[in-house]
Amino acid sequence: MYRDSGPAFSFTITPVVKKLLLVNAVVFGFTLLAGPSFTYEWLAFRADHPLTRFWGAFTYMFVHGGFWHLFMNMLVLFFFGPPLEARWGGREFLRFYLVAGLGGAALGLLLANGPMVGASAAVYGVMLAFAMNWPNAPIYVWGIFPVKAKWLVGVFFVLALVGTFDPGGSRTAHFAHLGGLIAALLYLKADWRPGGARRGTRPSARRSPRPLAIVPRELTRTRSDAAEPAERETADERGLLDEVDRVLDKISAQGMGSLSAEERALLDEVSRRRRTN
Repeated sequence: MYRDSGPAFSFTITPVVKKLLLVNAVVFGFTLLAGPSFTYEWLAFRADHPLTRFWGAFTYMFVHGGFWHLFMNMLVLFFFGPPLEARWGGREFLRFYLVAGLGGAALGLLLANGPMVGASAAVYGVMLAFAMNWPNAPIYVWGIFPVKAKWLVGVFFVLALVGTFDPGGSRTAHFAHLGGLIAALLYLKADWRPGGARRGTRPSARRSPRPLAIVPRELTRTRSDAAEPAERETADERGLLDEVDRVLDKISAQGMGSLSAEERALLDEVSRRRRTN
């Protein structure tokens, strides 16, 4: 899907993306068992029942109208979600995903003329965020034709905008897409996260805190230490390295932004010791 100037392609699924895929699959299974009429009545977003079905603004983004509707949305989430979650952390990624989805419901409340279902608004927001972070990453359409992320998302935006004025098309679906894009863009540009680097752009060295050298356990020892028996490692050293392992696991799951001042200081200290050895 993306190579070279974008993040390295991998089939690794980050924790929040994995949970979102699972929840959407479970809700789709429930739709098959309960029937679409029941599911759409109680879980879809309905602009004609905004108060009596208020939860639909949230639940609609987990309901899909068919297998291919579900498959295409989850495919986009599978490819574009993990790089963003790895950069932002799981909590921030989930917040952004839900904001984009709620943006689709907000525009639907004003303009839609029928029930709204699907994760399209949320995944359109994810695509936009990916393009803002890696604008020149080539996306291989059908695995053959490379298109830069910024141009591909631009095409989707134009299609969503044109679709809203097409009386013969599914205007409700296009309202969701457009609402997700608009909400995602406003959220990324406003950057309401206190003290955080802007989500919509790559972090610059000027905004970055002092550099941290993160090293695995085996690299915190000198070569001469590595050749010595394991008994050379004191209890204090083992405790320190165990704490570093915990912090590295936290970074892997939630991103650098989740670290406390004490955890950053710990990594700085380990880095300093490594440089002086």
